[in-house]
Amino acid sequence: MIEVKASSLCSVYVQVGSLYGRSILELNLGKHLFCYISLEFPHCSLTVLLCSFVRCFDSQIIYCCGFVLAGFFFLYLAYSGACILTSLSLCSRTVEPLEYYRRFLKENCRPDGRELGEFRTTTVNIGSITTADGSALVKLGNTTVICGVKAELAAPAVDSANKGYIVPNVELPSLCAERFRSGPPGEEAQAASQFIADVIENSQMIVKEDLCIANGKLAWVLYCDIICLDYDGNLLDASVFALLAALKNVHLPLVTINEETGLSEVNLKQKNPLIIRKHPVATSFAIFDDTLLIVDPTAEEEDLATGTVTIVTDEEGRLCSVHKPGGSPLTGAKLQDCITRAITRHKEVKKLIDKVIKSITPK
Repeated sequence: MIEVKASSLCSVYVQVGSLYGRSILELNLGKHLFCYISLEFPHCSLTVLLCSFVRCFDSQIIYCCGFVLAGFFFLYLAYSGACILTSLSLCSRTVEPLEYYRRFLKENCRPDGRELGEFRTTTVNIGSITTADGSALVKLGNTTVICGVKAELAAPAVDSANKGYIVPNVELPSLCAERFRSGPPGEEAQAASQFIADVIENSQMIVKEDLCIANGKLAWVLYCDIICLDYDGNLLDASVFALLAALKNVHLPLVTINEETGLSEVNLKQKNPLIIRKHPVATSFAIFDDTLLIVDPTAEEEDLATGTVTIVTDEEGRLCSVHKPGGSPLTGAKLQDCITRAITRHKEVKKLIDKVIKSITPK
C-alpha cells in the first residue's frame, strides 16, 4: 500500500519535472518530494522508494536523472542526520544524565514532556480484589500500586483496651523493578511501611477507638497490604492514595457478643462502611541543585535529585506530616511553596476518589 502511494506521488512529480527539462528546478522538486515522502512514510525503506521511482520513470528517466539523484541525496542526509542526533541524545543521557536533565530544567520542562509542577496521569480503580474487604489499584504514570485491606477480629491490647489495630505493610517485590530483590523487606520497603503508619497516626484518618467492638474483649484488626506492581518513582504518593481509596471501600459486618455464651456473633448481611475521619493525601517533590523543585518525580529523577520531600495534608489544609529523608535543605519559603502545592493536589485526588466511589455506589 505504501509503494502504490509513493509511486503515484513520484509519477506526479516526474511529469512536472519533465516540463522543466534539466533546469535547476528539478533539484528543488526532488528535495521537496523526498522530504515529503520521508515524513509521510517514515517506515518506507530506501529500496521501496527506489523501486517506485524506477517503475514510474520509463522514458522520462533521462530528463529527471538530476531530479532523482538530488532527491536521494537529500533523503540520505536527512536520514543520516536523524540517526546521528538520536545517537548523540541517547549517548548524552547515558554518559551524563544529570547534564542532560539540566538542559530540560533550564527550559522549565522535563524529558517526559511535563512541566516542573505537573503530575503524571493518575487513575484509580476501587474494588480490584474480590477476596479482600476493601481494595484499590492506583496508577501514577507508570508507577502502579495495589492495596488490599483484610479485617479480622482480635482481643485489644491490655494498655489500649478500647482501641483496635491498623497494620500497614508495603512490599516491593523484584517484579516491580530491577533494583529490588526477592527475600525479606529491604530498607526502602521498611521505610515506606513506617511512613504509612505515621500518616495514619498523625492524620487520624481512622480513630482506633472506632475499631473497638467490646471494651477489653474484642476489636477489629485492619491489615493493609500495599504491593508495588510497577515502580517508576514516587512510591509514597501512590501508596497513600491506594490506602485511602481501599479504606473507603471497606464495609465491616455487624459484630455483637452473646451475653450468655460470651462468644462473638457476626452478621454478614448487615455491613457498615468504615468511618474515615480524615483524608490524607501525600505530595512528593524532588530537589535539584539545592533550589529547584519538581513534583511527582520519576525513578530516574529521584536518582538524579539532591533530595526529596513529601508533604501530607488533609481536606482542611492541615499539615499532617513532612517526610524528608536527608539530602539538600529547604528554606522556609520553599517549604511553604510545597505545602501550597500539596493543598491543591489534595483537592484533585479527593475529587478523583469521590468520583470513582460515586460511580460504583448502587443507586
